[in-house]
Amino acid sequence: MPRLALYALIVCLLATTAAVVSFSRGSWLGVVWVLMAGLSSNMTWYYARKAKQQRRSATG
Repeated sequence: MPRLALYALIVCLLATTAAVVSFSRGSWLGVVWVLMAGLSSNMTWYYARKAKQQRRSATG
């Protein structure tokens, strides 16, 4: 897994954890964390697929 995809995955997991903690304490700030988790999840998929396509084009 490329480094940027790994960093985005870590951010996604941390944002998800922050959202759960925020909602459990009754704060609506968790909505921001959910949005950040969604964005970082999409970035993870993007960078992982981009690296996979680059590997395919390099070998074939």
